[in-house]
Amino acid sequence: MTRTIPVAILAIAMTSAVAMSADVPTNIAPAELVRSAIQNEMNSSGDRAKFMFRDEKVTPKGTQTKLVVETKDATAGLLVAINGKPLTPEQKQAEEARLQYLATHPDALAKKKKNEKQDEENTNRILKALPDAFVYQYDGVETGTTGVGRPGDELVRLKFRPNPNYEPPSHTEQVLTGMQGTMLIDANKRRLAKIDGTLFKEVGFGWGILGHLDKGGHFLVVQGDVGENHWEITQMTLDLTGKILLFKSLVMKSSETFTDFKPAPADLTFVQAIELLKKNENVVAENHPQVAKPANQPDK
Repeated sequence: MTRTIPVAILAIAMTSAVAMSADVPTNIAPAELVRSAIQNEMNSSGDRAKFMFRDEKVTPKGTQTKLVVETKDATAGLLVAINGKPLTPEQKQAEEARLQYLATHPDALAKKKKNEKQDEENTNRILKALPDAFVYQYDGVETGTTGVGRPGDELVRLKFRPNPNYEPPSHTEQVLTGMQGTMLIDANKRRLAKIDGTLFKEVGFGWGILGHLDKGGHFLVVQGDVGENHWEITQMTLDLTGKILLFKSLVMKSSETFTDFKPAPADLTFVQAIELLKKNENVVAENHPQVAKPANQPDK
């Protein structure tokens, strides 16, 4: 998984085998299936291809469409539309100025890279915890579709619930103790295709002093083969509320869809990425007419 998931909501795992249906593998315990898939995800994260892709994010404030490219320096993203409308000249100028600032200020770019690395490390902490944080049960099979695993491939569905014997090593993994849901795994390729989790109880951090996540919180992470056996996150939905330090409200409500994946050069720099984004900005508009529509043209 490449797009990092906020620490407060990452999850899913297993520990013991339970009854298996005739539609799922009977030669491997669900715990071992998850463990091998997690190990494969960890191995894949260290040596993966870079991509350019389209990111559409929906929040209570509206919709933002970005063109994103991964580089050896940091991820570069160019906002190309707001609520399906192209940017105004002023918005476009501000967006280009933001990228140019990062390109010409090494300290700012280094900070961005450091933050992205920290997000990735937090994601890996959660992934490593999965094989011990939950109890799993086979729950049938599904067929992969575009963006969910690989189209036509069989995906094993697992139910999961917290392992009562699991002790989170830090606040990062604490959220796993109050989560239950389902997971899809490609048993042949040992890859995670979908994680769908819900908080069935309030989860506190630091004995509740540092904060908590409310009961009913939900998150969804979907991963799929985007070409040549490269798996990327294609969808991520967060709906979480809570408190930080007892007083500050925590609200994370968003749904992101990642599409139009195209390979990017492995040695691409941030400066080169900016030029690549500008060149491909019009391609996004051509492929998505709603984005291309002038801002003053009303919807029909």
